[in-house]
Amino acid sequence: MSIENLTSSERAYLRGQANTLDAIFQLGKGGINENFIKQIDDVLEVRELIKISLLETCEYTVKEAAEEICKATGAQSVQMIGRKLVLYRAASDKDKRKITLPKSKK
Repeated sequence: MSIENLTSSERAYLRGQANTLDAIFQLGKGGINENFIKQIDDVLEVRELIKISLLETCEYTVKEAAEEICKATGAQSVQMIGRKLVLYRAASDKDKRKITLPKSKK
């Protein structure tokens, strides 16, 4: 699966979709480890769009956490607000994709 950068309209669409999402992962003092990455990877394959909350005890900044998780999972950072980040990765099986990104206007 190729990773392409999201356009601004795609990113805006995904931000809108993420508004109603609750954070399903919390990153704390345990940091980013192999098990955490595996769980995120598995959930991204099913949900495609997830929200992660960074606890006060987390030693990463939101940007650092987003970069490391995206690098490990092939996801893309959609949004970072406060101590929350939103990640997107299309399901590898096209038949199982739940999110259809808007067509970009050229």
